Amino acid sequence: MVAIEITMKDWKTLCSQVRETAYAIHTYLGNGHLEKVYENALAHRLRKAGLEVAQQHPLKVFDEDGTPIGDYFADLIVDGWLIVELKAVKTLAPEHEAQVLGYLKSARLQHGLLINFGSFCFQLRKFVWSERKADQE
Repeated sequence: MVAIEITMKDWKTLCSQVRETAYAIHTYLGNGHLEKVYENALAHRLRKAGLEVAQQHPLKVFDEDGTPIGDYFADLIVDGWLIVELKAVKTLAPEHEAQVLGYLKSARLQHGLLINFGSFCFQLRKFVWSERKADQE
């Protein structure tokens, strides 16, 4: 996977666009649907807005030395660099956050969003994974 240089403006702009679109879907559909319904709705609306969206996109998981050790399927990859993990649960739990962080680290991508459509209240969390931070630990 090729590293993509993302500016803070790009990151904020794209996250805001995804957040606003997801919130509009949550307002329109409400909670109570299966995760796939929200995934399809978000992918459809983001594509209508001119963004590149891949659904159930396979990503390689790498060991620390770069050896591929498995695969997972991202709910959405937006513009080739933003992982969007969707949930339709009562409330987000620490394991959902760990899942996104694990995906970012293993796939060697930096930016992710975790969105929950299953709660009465709209829930969204942003994540940034930095190799530099990991190297310092």
